[in-house]
Amino acid sequence: MQENSILASPPGAPLKAKDVAHALEVSVQTVYALVRLGDLAAYRVGAGRGTIRISRAAFEQYLAKRGIPASELAVAS
Repeated sequence: MQENSILASPPGAPLKAKDVAHALEVSVQTVYALVRLGDLAAYRVGAGRGTIRISRAAFEQYLAKRGIPASELAVAS
């Protein structure tokens, strides 16, 4: 069984789009769409287009709004 990438990241560290996609079992493009639509808060890091990061708090808020138990996804604060 593949280890959840959210568990592999240090507690409190921001999440990458691929981490969130893996946890929700959706594509990375779906995560980018959620960010673009304003459903999932994210911020950019790096020069140019950079890359997005999602705070654990923003991800947990997204889950709570949709009634998805964070404990099922093993999202540790």
